[in-house]
Amino acid sequence: MTYRISYDQIRTVDDIARTEYYSNEHEALHRARELLETADHEGVAVADSAGNSWGGFRLQLKLGYTPVE
Repeated sequence: MTYRISYDQIRTVDDIARTEYYSNEHEALHRARELLETADHEGVAVADSAGNSWGGFRLQLKLGYTPVE
């Protein structure tokens, strides 16, 4: 199954969306965590080829972040 990470939904100067592809969930989630921890990106979302997607709070829960009270 292929996993796609999309981030910075704004198009770049050369009109290419920032999208990366990974062959397994572990690699995709690892990269998503890296992107979130750098805090340099507007938004990060992960989607698989079956149509499931995680972004925002759902992605943070999937990565093991816990809500702050």
